[in-house]
Amino acid sequence: MQVPKASDAAKARFASVVPDDPRVVVKPMFGNLGAFVNGNMFAGLFGDRIGVRVLDESARAELAAVDGAGPFGPDERPMGGYVSVPVAWDDEPDRIAEQVARAFEEVAALPPKAPKARKPPKTRS
Repeated sequence: MQVPKASDAAKARFASVVPDDPRVVVKPMFGNLGAFVNGNMFAGLFGDRIGVRVLDESARAELAAVDGAGPFGPDERPMGGYVSVPVAWDDEPDRIAEQVARAFEEVAALPPKAPKARKPPKTRS
């Protein structure tokens, strides 16, 4: 599976639409970026595409039906519950920011994600 790298312009666009909130953590994800609140991802960058998590199925279907929107992530295995915002919106950052803010609010209402238990390091005998 080939993972596309985000351009500097896409990274700047992503940073510009992520809410300025102290609970938001933006971190690298497989060579791209993810925005998290309480340990749960609410938006991400995959190549030059911005995707948002939409919890409400009807709202997700509505966004996915917009021309140019689509699955988020690799073609072979898109991320469930996420929609890539339409490419045509790349020149309309307010529209993207609105979707990202909506995703942030919905995901912020979820319980915090419990950290995964770390496996102890293997020892050599």
